[in-house]
Amino acid sequence: MVRVDTGRLTLQELKLSDLKAVHEYASDPEVVRFMYWGPNAVEETRDFIRRSMNKRKAKPRTDFTLAIVLKSQRRLIGSCELCISSPENREAWIGYCFNRMFWGKGYATETAEALIRFGFEKHGLHRIFATCVPKNKASARVMEKASMKYEGRLREHRWVKGKWRDSLVYSILEQEWNKK
Repeated sequence: MVRVDTGRLTLQELKLSDLKAVHEYASDPEVVRFMYWGPNAVEETRDFIRRSMNKRKAKPRTDFTLAIVLKSQRRLIGSCELCISSPENREAWIGYCFNRMFWGKGYATETAEALIRFGFEKHGLHRIFATCVPKNKASARVMEKASMKYEGRLREHRWVKGKWRDSLVYSILEQEWNKK
């Protein structure tokens, strides 16, 4: 079982009993407006949690979808993921999503930094990247605060909610992390 602790947060395995808290943000149109999924129906949220739980069984495990728990309240406030997309190249991507009641408090940056540390220190990765919609300035800022470097724009790279969407790409390399 994976558990990553930061100053204020615990990243831990999702469980079916997290359904209500996950669905609270996964069904919120404002929260998911920049996501490629959602807003979710309850069954879609349940399926997400079940898929996350099933991915734990993979050998070797390459997908770590985790609940984000605020320690002070013992409350699930979002979820995050580190996905080793290319084991042979030691590359992974990260992502995060939060209940909007917890936006603007630095939790996303704390989560991104924890995922990056987890990837480099526990999985020996060489490169970790993340993407966001160009209009999602808050997510771009999180990546910058987490020491990720802007790499460029992927034009019309995803078909999302009935239209093509561009993505901004940020990354951090192992040697950059080691300098921190």
